[in-house]
Amino acid sequence: MKILITGGAGFIGSRLSLALNKRGHKVTVLDSLAPQIHGKSPGQSSLFKEIDGKVRFVHGSVQRREDWLISLQGQDVVVHLAAETGTGQSMYEIERYVDVNTRGTAILLDILAKGECSISKVIVASSRAIYGEGKYRSEAGYVYPGLRSKEDLLNGDFECKCPVTGGSLSLVATDEDSTIHPTSIYGITKQNQEQMVLTVGQAIGIDSLVFRYQNVYGPGQALCNPYTGILSIFSTQLRQDKNINVFEDGLESRDFVYIDDAVEATILGIESETVHLGAFNVGSGVSTDVLTIAHVLKEKYRSSGRIHITGNFRLGDIRHNYADLTRINKKLGFQPKVSFEQGISMFIAWVMTQDVNDNGYQESLQEMRDKGLFK
Repeated sequence: MKILITGGAGFIGSRLSLALNKRGHKVTVLDSLAPQIHGKSPGQSSLFKEIDGKVRFVHGSVQRREDWLISLQGQDVVVHLAAETGTGQSMYEIERYVDVNTRGTAILLDILAKGECSISKVIVASSRAIYGEGKYRSEAGYVYPGLRSKEDLLNGDFECKCPVTGGSLSLVATDEDSTIHPTSIYGITKQNQEQMVLTVGQAIGIDSLVFRYQNVYGPGQALCNPYTGILSIFSTQLRQDKNINVFEDGLESRDFVYIDDAVEATILGIESETVHLGAFNVGSGVSTDVLTIAHVLKEKYRSSGRIHITGNFRLGDIRHNYADLTRINKKLGFQPKVSFEQGISMFIAWVMTQDVNDNGYQESLQEMRDKGLFK
């Protein structure tokens, strides 16, 4: 097939591009080579150099219709990965996030709806952020807590409460039928993206799939981007023997899925001839808390940096979320192959080969503090 990948020079996109090449597909990449991801010399970034000369590359933006039109001609499938990412940054870069994520997707769908090119399938990258807090069990049954109150957080009470009884909760895996209630602008734009793709795709007869990725990690992840996730942030700090600050009480948890598993899930969707519409979780199905991550990284890097549990918090952050993989296993046959122990070892081995530079993390926190979003 001829496959267009937007954001195809990014972390997931570059790995997906190479994997599709090996399977005999012809790949076109549309990417803006944003400095936040690729550094000050984007053309020299390792992610771009991995795909350079191996794909048809269009240096452009999903915000420009003409770049879409150039990229879409002759394609069979679109994998729309290009997006502004980062829940924290989205809370004060609102116009940019909405313009790139929501409007960029709208341009694609407008082109398809007007018949300006012929595409048989669209796959869009969504996020676990659309769920907000994950799914829980309480005395009242399954519940979906809303945003935690600022007062509770300031008092060091970080766990979610039952919205019905006010009592304690037990975390369970979040399935695709769970309540969608994002707690950040990023999450809202992802919700918009997937709803637009599913609605328009069904209306005009184009297969439309949504992949709700959990926290994807692995070799190639941007170490210079302060919004890229705690594995990169902690790694950069610890390799410089700097102290790391763990927010809340460190027991907040996430589902970390290795890059190769995320790519495999996406390829199953691209090549499926039986699944024509729907949303699917992509994760490991395992919950890992942040404090565990911090201790594993400190030990593996043999760092003298200390771990400080600060009690600080970012407004809009969730407490827990991990994926129920029942649907994607049943419909697409996806089963993650890389355990966290295996994946983190491969990630750390790669990090040890990379140059370590300041990633602007403290500046990003100060931005949020100045805007009242970091406490």
